[in-house]
Amino acid sequence: MSNDTGLYPSNGHRIKGRTSESFIDARDVISRLNLKGNEVFMDAGCGDGHAAMIAYDMMDSEATIYAVDDYQPSIDDLKKDLEKDGITNVIPIQSDITKKIYLDNDTVDVCLLINVFHHFVATKSTDEAISELKRIMKPDGRIAVMDYKKMDTGYGPPVKFKRSPEEIEKMFLKHDLTMVQLDTETGEDLEDGTKSHYLIVFKK
Repeated sequence: MSNDTGLYPSNGHRIKGRTSESFIDARDVISRLNLKGNEVFMDAGCGDGHAAMIAYDMMDSEATIYAVDDYQPSIDDLKKDLEKDGITNVIPIQSDITKKIYLDNDTVDVCLLINVFHHFVATKSTDEAISELKRIMKPDGRIAVMDYKKMDTGYGPPVKFKRSPEEIEKMFLKHDLTMVQLDTETGEDLEDGTKSHYLIVFKK
């Protein structure tokens, strides 16, 4: 297990290093959301779109899946792959979540952020991100945040950018979003027998 905390600039965002795909089981995470299968789903901060494509594999043909990321090259690559495979219900969108997601109000049923929220903490933009995510969620829509526990695991973001589920809950409560689910044992197996991540879900 490599210690790559030095790969982060001051804003806490990874420049290079292993992706979540290598140690996060997106299928397990999505299964914890108990989807019906025909929802409008968003992989927010999608990177290469790995979780979005797992959702595509798990959900029905009636589902619409948005893959949103600020990094244009990742979005362009995902678009090419989707066009090559003839997939039309996975829709890549280049957007900065903290500023403007290019979707209408009340569009999304379930939004999943895997290893994304600590970036908002690092850039002091948690309120902006939560507000914009809330805007695009349908009434009773759910926002699911999976992120690192507030401990030093030897990799991932510096501890100063990690937040506990209790701290995350307070941030969302400010925006009148209610916690409806908390799984504290998700992610990668750690040497002490615990897991590296938690999954916390809020309802609009």
